[in-house]
Amino acid sequence: MKKIKIIQIALFTFALTGFMACAVKKGQERELTPSLKYVDTAFAFDYYYSEALKQKFMGEGGDALMYFEQSRRLNPKSDAANYQIAQILIGAGNFRNGKTYAKRAYELDKKNIWYASLLAGIYFQENKIDSAIYIYEKTVEFHPNNDELLIILANLYSENGNYENAIKIHQNIQQKYGINESITPAYIQNLIFSNKLDLAFEEVQEAIKLLPDKIMFYVQLAEIYEKTGERPKVIEVYKQFLEENPQNSQILIEVCEFLLNEERYNELLQILDLVILDTKIDKEEKIELFAKILVAPNFTKELIDQTISTLVVFESVYENDDLGLLLRPELLIKNNRKTEAIDRLEEIISKRPNNYLAWEKLLLLYYETKDFNKLFTRGKECASRFSFSFLVKLLYASGALANGHYDVALEELQKAAILASNNKEAIIQVYAMKADAFYRMNNFTEAFKTFEEALKVNPNDIIILNNYAYYLAEQNMELNKAEEMSWKVIEQDKDNATFLDTYAWVLFKQGKTKKAAKIMKQVISQDTNLVAEHYEHYGFILKKNRKRKKAIENWEMAIKLDSSKTYLKNEIENYRKRR
Repeated sequence: MKKIKIIQIALFTFALTGFMACAVKKGQERELTPSLKYVDTAFAFDYYYSEALKQKFMGEGGDALMYFEQSRRLNPKSDAANYQIAQILIGAGNFRNGKTYAKRAYELDKKNIWYASLLAGIYFQENKIDSAIYIYEKTVEFHPNNDELLIILANLYSENGNYENAIKIHQNIQQKYGINESITPAYIQNLIFSNKLDLAFEEVQEAIKLLPDKIMFYVQLAEIYEKTGERPKVIEVYKQFLEENPQNSQILIEVCEFLLNEERYNELLQILDLVILDTKIDKEEKIELFAKILVAPNFTKELIDQTISTLVVFESVYENDDLGLLLRPELLIKNNRKTEAIDRLEEIISKRPNNYLAWEKLLLLYYETKDFNKLFTRGKECASRFSFSFLVKLLYASGALANGHYDVALEELQKAAILASNNKEAIIQVYAMKADAFYRMNNFTEAFKTFEEALKVNPNDIIILNNYAYYLAEQNMELNKAEEMSWKVIEQDKDNATFLDTYAWVLFKQGKTKKAAKIMKQVISQDTNLVAEHYEHYGFILKKNRKRKKAIENWEMAIKLDSSKTYLKNEIENYRKRR
């Protein structure tokens, strides 16, 4: 299809050339008249421009662009062609070149509203609000009675903090049309922004009288009370709205979501109790609203404490709702108040011991905080209560492993394997933990056999490959195989400090100490989590490279990070004696 179009262009160009040549032959005695030249060029321009429009409407942006460019070459001063090219380029994401053509179109016809709007829109996207305002100010000079342009200009003034100019425009338009839901909210908002709270109060009261069903005006009235320090009146505003719209209590959810999106948290928290106590609002909707609040940005400690108090009210109303009871712990976890979250979850479990979700979250917190004693004792109770849970089995097994109860861990992992069924990822997790258990029991044969079984399920699993390689290195066994596996992991994740540490340790065991030291230097320099094992390993590698001072520094850092590594103190002392 595209080849045919190219041929058509060539034929047309050829025909046009032939026509002009004929004209020259007919008038051999004189030059071609300027008027005839203009007629021919205009004819060609019209052809290309029409074809371009056709292609544009057909969705063939590339072909349309080619035709528009041809027409623009014939008439560089065609504002329409420049505008069309700008539209296509911007639509394709090419803002830089699109802006060039948009400027050309605007410069050729500054009265054209569409050209001005396109160029101003580009400036707005670039956050050049002053330039966008300038364009609209000039356009308004040509179209002083165009209310749409005036409203856009007022919005730009407001965006730029020029509230006085925005207010003047809104006042003029409101005098023309009266209070309405299109202009009045923006007018009142600019009065609030400019701290003209008395006038804003008068306007919003009038608006509520005329349009009592429009929630926006109540929200603005609440904001005025908030700004004037009359916070107790905020909740009265929403009560007033509900009294005047008794059939519309559902709107409270919308109000809350509006305030949430605007990050007007103080007002939001003042009306949450109304939402909780309103029986016309479904419990699920209330939980969904709180779930959105939990992930809201820029919450201060004061706001978090207020939200917690509100959640206590929610819990008193829905004390038997297992999901709703988790909202408070979730908020505490999100704000890194894990100890409080654990305490609350323990309370929930004591009252509702069959709340599986609370149990699961509690065990995960014990795992994250490395409280393996609690993980083991609570995991045992949870595993017997919820025998169907794969995750609980794993967590209980983790607690058992950490406390040296390897037989218990293996028994729970066997049960977990049954629950895993055909889920490959779950099976791999079981194999990884079983291998770890066997290794800790010094049953290296079974540990490595388990790793091999795991690799049959997924030969590319990086956790299995990494752990297998590390344990082989620790036992100085099959080091070439360990290097091959570790490198396979690095190829998949080049920046993971744990994987790089394993690779360096394997190299160290092979005697490739300089390469190992180079890798560990990179690990330590990028290690934001400060892992004790990394410093320990780096110390042994530096020792092998006879860098005594640095080796000791890294061992001391390892001890500082993990006080259980007392054997490193002997290493430091013996190393110093040998010197």
